[in-house]
Amino acid sequence: MRLVHRLSQYQRLYQQIGVTPVAITVGELAAMFYCSERHARTLVQQLQEQGWLSWHSQAGRGKRAQLQCLKTPDELRTAYLQHLLQLGDHQGALEMAQLAPQHLHELLSPHLGGQWQEGNPTLRIPYYRALEKLDPLSLNGRAEQHLVATIYAGLTRFNTGCPEPQPDLAHHWLVSEDGLRWQFFLRSQLRWHNGEILTGQQLLQTLKKLCQHPRSQPLLQSVAAVCMPHALCIQFDLEIPDYWLAHRLAELPCLMTHPELPALGAGPFKLVMNEPHMVRLQQHPYYHLQHPYLESIEYWITPDLQTNGTGASCQHPVRITIGQQEELAQARPVQRSMSLGWCYLAINQRRNILSEAQGQKLLMLIQRSGLLANLPIQHGVITPSHEMLPGWAIPEHQIEDVELPARLTLLYHPPIELETVTQSLQQLLAEQGCQLEIRYSSNKRWQSSEQIAQADLLLADNLIGEAPEATLESWLRRDVLWKGILSEERWQYQQKILLHIQQCPEQHERYRLLKDYYQQLMDAAILTPLFNYQYQVSAPPRIQGVMLTAYGWFDFCQAWLPPPLEPSTQ
Repeated sequence: MRLVHRLSQYQRLYQQIGVTPVAITVGELAAMFYCSERHARTLVQQLQEQGWLSWHSQAGRGKRAQLQCLKTPDELRTAYLQHLLQLGDHQGALEMAQLAPQHLHELLSPHLGGQWQEGNPTLRIPYYRALEKLDPLSLNGRAEQHLVATIYAGLTRFNTGCPEPQPDLAHHWLVSEDGLRWQFFLRSQLRWHNGEILTGQQLLQTLKKLCQHPRSQPLLQSVAAVCMPHALCIQFDLEIPDYWLAHRLAELPCLMTHPELPALGAGPFKLVMNEPHMVRLQQHPYYHLQHPYLESIEYWITPDLQTNGTGASCQHPVRITIGQQEELAQARPVQRSMSLGWCYLAINQRRNILSEAQGQKLLMLIQRSGLLANLPIQHGVITPSHEMLPGWAIPEHQIEDVELPARLTLLYHPPIELETVTQSLQQLLAEQGCQLEIRYSSNKRWQSSEQIAQADLLLADNLIGEAPEATLESWLRRDVLWKGILSEERWQYQQKILLHIQQCPEQHERYRLLKDYYQQLMDAAILTPLFNYQYQVSAPPRIQGVMLTAYGWFDFCQAWLPPPLEPSTQ
């Protein structure tokens, strides 16, 4: 970008001479610019024509000319940054800002948050890390899960605040009396994000692939066949009844991608840019449900940006502030919720190092020590867990006369808060004569049973979506954690329990049986939730429709921005 290079050259000159007029030769300028005298003359003339400096030369070789910088580099960057943003040149704007990373906050914050760009409401979000590939079958991060649910549609979907699956690509579905045949009736005139007609045959191709993929197959393992008895009907024939099927088809691994172009979806927003520096979503003009109020959403990947609450900040994953710099004084929390998901401690039964009684004593020590309430973590970010879900109480173990093993190994992965847990737990166990070796995995999910087999204790988090019971049921099916930590006998028992639960037509009974099984896991100290997150979104009064999803983000389809007010005329 020529303008960026020109600004870099001007900044070099400004750092040498400042705003005070100086007498200087062309040779000295050439040395500053690392170029020939001829090019230095051309460059100075161009900068003068642009109004950046004044230049008065004198005849004669070696004569000194009068030169003065008329603008600061920051003034120029700010003006051009605003111009580039108005033109929609996001790449150019980011390159411009990167000229002075120490000033990123000052340069970008006026342009973040809710903006009206060329008459359309746009939300710009500075994000603190690079985003993973936005693929329903491979993603792990919380932000990525929220984005994928926004980009892709399923036969069914979960709406914010509603635990029951709702119609999406299918407007209705019917279940046979024996629960073995499910028919999903498609809307007419569905379209992919590129405007292409979405056909039932394409969905059938994608569903057949999903029945074989390792990330989605555990959810669809009861499916014997998928077919199309009609152009607008997808039919599932099951080997055994599965009354979770409508829930499963709304989960992320079962969202519908184009069979030949997997980056294409049919959700409310389409992906129009996916670069390391920016992800940009734009409203899908052919969306089959209620259209969002925002026209576009931009994630600006700025790891060095210290927003301090300006723009729409995600410096901590559970704290988001929407708004422009001048509105900060008015920003107030508009939505708070405790995450349904939690960070947990699991005990590896297959290692056979910790007995059930020893595991119970370990958890008793954690509960009695107040370890979780006194972690050195920002106030208000986490809350020690007392329930797995509302009404699913975590047992308080009472084990005294049991000694812990002399040595244990713990493996943990992100989020970052778990590092503080490992350090406090290491100190607590040392007081009991138990040496705790800590190992870290940078992956956000467990990779294999072989990885899990290396540790006695496992520390991680479990995200829970809008339908908490359905999420916990699918977690038992999909996560390699369970195959890795459960004894063979208990693993086989778990498979039988899940098979029995899925065949119960009554939802209340399925929930009761699932709760009973998780209670057994907690009673045996195999799994214990440790703490929940406190999600919070803050916004000034003008930002409307902010609704927290189960993943702690705000629903992009509900948020809206009033148009900018015209100055009052006197």
